[in-house]
Amino acid sequence: MAITVTDSQPIDRAEEILTPEALAFIEELHTRFADTRDRTLAARRAKRQKVTETGKLDFLPETRDVRDGDWKVAPAPAPLQDRRVEMTGPASPAKMAINALNSGAKVWLADLEDASTPTWGNVIDAILNLRDAARGTLSYTAPEGKEYTLRTDAPLAVVVMRPRGWHLPEKHVLIDGEPAIGALVDFGLHFFHVANQLITNGQGPYYYLPKMESHLEARLWNEVFVFAQDRLGIPQGTIRATVLIETIPAAFEMDEILYELRDHAAGLNAGRWDYLFSIIKYFRDAGEQFVLPDRASVAMTAPFMRAYTELLVKTCHRRGAFAMGGMAAVIPNRKQPEVTAAAFEKVRADKTREANDGFDGSWVAHPDLVPTCQEVFDAVLGDPDKGGRPNQLDKQRPDVTVTADQLLDIASAGGQITETGLRLNLYVAVAYTAVWLSGNGAVAIHNLMEDAATAEISRSQVWQQIRNKSILADTGNTVTRELVEQILTEETEPLRGEVGEDAFNLYYRPASDLIKDICLSEDYTDFLTEPAYELVN
Repeated sequence: MAITVTDSQPIDRAEEILTPEALAFIEELHTRFADTRDRTLAARRAKRQKVTETGKLDFLPETRDVRDGDWKVAPAPAPLQDRRVEMTGPASPAKMAINALNSGAKVWLADLEDASTPTWGNVIDAILNLRDAARGTLSYTAPEGKEYTLRTDAPLAVVVMRPRGWHLPEKHVLIDGEPAIGALVDFGLHFFHVANQLITNGQGPYYYLPKMESHLEARLWNEVFVFAQDRLGIPQGTIRATVLIETIPAAFEMDEILYELRDHAAGLNAGRWDYLFSIIKYFRDAGEQFVLPDRASVAMTAPFMRAYTELLVKTCHRRGAFAMGGMAAVIPNRKQPEVTAAAFEKVRADKTREANDGFDGSWVAHPDLVPTCQEVFDAVLGDPDKGGRPNQLDKQRPDVTVTADQLLDIASAGGQITETGLRLNLYVAVAYTAVWLSGNGAVAIHNLMEDAATAEISRSQVWQQIRNKSILADTGNTVTRELVEQILTEETEPLRGEVGEDAFNLYYRPASDLIKDICLSEDYTDFLTEPAYELVN
């Protein structure tokens, strides 16, 4: 096989990352695992087709012994014992990376996935920033002269890096003329350049694994980890991975996913927004009983979402793994203190529910939310500086029993489908995608920090509503292609005046055209980011 980089200098200092040795490592990963990756993606498609035909999804009979077995994952290393607050955000640019590391959170999810547009420059800059952070040299000077450096008065957040999902390519790395697997490029460059430094620092290479749909995909990651550790002479089990349970089929294989990764597993996360996206995607043509109401009205207290999160806590703690809560996406707005205060109270209620359910920690998207989340988990765990517990692994939840029907009881969400919700979906899908195309994957919309999951839910709901000829409760209109096209135009055109003609033509018009194409298409697009990726450099 032959590896080629189509742009070896996307940003300054790229040569420090794109070394011959690092690229050879990427090539080895691809040579060993590309065929297996392709088979797992084919298995995804086959399983979804079967579910479409039967209308059923259930726990796997062939892995009952794993679910019934008495086993645990490897004990967590010390840096991951306390995860009560996790900050999330992209690892590029450097300013955001520094702010996340300095935020006071226990962990930083350094994101190369949904909160990052995978431009080649962003990918390389993220790896540079993570390497410099591990070395303690990461800094940034803003154009106006303000300096950003890593704090020395308190611990930095422990880095847990999230690579792209198995489905995404990296078109700037070609292997035998074909795009490399984005997940292996992200993982490979990070592991090759940063793993040994992290070990020297007393931590380790830790990862969040996104978008998986089965334990076979977890098995593939485990094989990658075993090979990578052997290849670099790193002891087996040094890598630790937390898996996002953000797809509906993965919710039926939580035990199996932990089992496949048991020597490297650290926990599971309730990736709530992508989970809703996955439900829509998986059951998009399975009838009205799987049509969700306006996404803003789907609360975590809905019975089917409670079933999902409580099963996750029970499964994790039974296996000695951490259960991580979902995202608080609120960002403060100093111009609207009352709105911000009300939003923070909602966050507090959400985190309190998670802490009382037994979660070991939760996510926030802005440093100002770190104290709120910390306070909530301190109330349950105790002050970490005064002998409090680091986690809730002792909370086993034997009271929880979850059935397949409960996980699939989408009708329990209640709520309505409205034109207001339809308009919001189309606006958010266009606004997010436009900024994503400009190179920024973490976008502030209506005082919320959004990532790709928001746009995925939004455009998927529109497609499903067209398919089911949904009736809008507030207008009585039926959702049709013609109505969607009309509203899309009405929601897009005002953006021209807000962002200016140049930005509108560069990003917002292409974004609107893309959303129109995938919402009105007879065929469903599995991931918005795949056709969007073709529009970025």
